[in-house]
Amino acid sequence: MTNEEFEIIKNGCIAEVNRVLHNKASEYASKKDRLHNFNEAKKIYRCNTREYALLGMFNKHLISVIDMILRYEQDNILPDENMVEEKIGDSINYLILLKACFLEDIEEVENANERT
Repeated sequence: MTNEEFEIIKNGCIAEVNRVLHNKASEYASKKDRLHNFNEAKKIYRCNTREYALLGMFNKHLISVIDMILRYEQDNILPDENMVEEKIGDSINYLILLKACFLEDIEEVENANERT
């Protein structure tokens, strides 16, 4: 793969991530809380952190990626391009959301420490 070909793939991923995260915000986030679903999932799953709740949701996507890899490795069956786009894109999106959760938590702890 040439550098130019890789750049096309990378730029396409970034554009698709932006599109999906923007569109899904109206479906899964509230106007005041972009991470609403994970905050609510934390309560439903009765876990200590929304990051752990997110992990539960992310596992579905991660398992799909692992299954694609295993089918190719073990049975020489390549996924179609649409499947690759969807499953890899979902995984990237969940990692971005996980990063947002962690960074917001870090900021809250740092702000609390400054007040004490």
